[in-house]
Amino acid sequence: MRRAAIERLLPAAYQRAAGPGSVLGALLDVMEALHAPDEAVLADVDALFGPYRTPDGFVAYLTRWVAMDHVVAAPRADAPLPLPMGRLRDLVAHGALLARWRGTPYGMRTALELATGVTGFVLDEPPERPFHLVVRVPPAAADRLALVTRIVEAEKPAAVTVEVVAGDPADPPSDPPSDPPADATPPGTGPPPAGPPEPGPPHTPGPPEPDVAEPAAGVASVRAVGRAHVPAPLPHDPPEEPS
Repeated sequence: MRRAAIERLLPAAYQRAAGPGSVLGALLDVMEALHAPDEAVLADVDALFGPYRTPDGFVAYLTRWVAMDHVVAAPRADAPLPLPMGRLRDLVAHGALLARWRGTPYGMRTALELATGVTGFVLDEPPERPFHLVVRVPPAAADRLALVTRIVEAEKPAAVTVEVVAGDPADPPSDPPSDPPADATPPGTGPPPAGPPEPGPPHTPGPPEPDVAEPAAGVASVRAVGRAHVPAPLPHDPPEEPS
């Protein structure tokens, strides 16, 4: 607040006494100097809450706003961050997206990739052990197992146990079996031997099978990951042009 603005708030008698060289005039100059730092912050206050504009010391505080503070959990307040500042800013910027997909393979994989900058995380659900998840960490992120474990524990469903293992590039996890080819014939179902056909009961047409409805426009496809089905993220529609 400028000195002139402060002076206008004073009674008329004080305004007449706040001339150059007066004690009251010097006090108003001090008040203006004290207000200047706060006014500079308020003039650009939106920068404090922008993940890519806020000062480095404020980024860890913003992680609490988007429920990602478990990433920076440390035993001491003065402990260094477990990931680079740029990665932490990415997590804050994508906090709303991660909150929408928390508890899904897509949400867990996205959080791991944003925090480590490494792709190739594999989520397996062994068929012989239901409600158990094995997270295979790619070799490039094997030195950040503590960070990966904290993220996995926070992003997994509450009823699921989890195991984090370092992946071996020489022994990649096996992919789920693909569908058999259309022309493949299962064993034991080949053509019958030549001969006259045996008489059978007359064929009675049954009720027609219902048609399978095609997915409506705008509905996301479903992607299978182990036994969990995760819808792919919906694309953002472009803004409509004003008429």
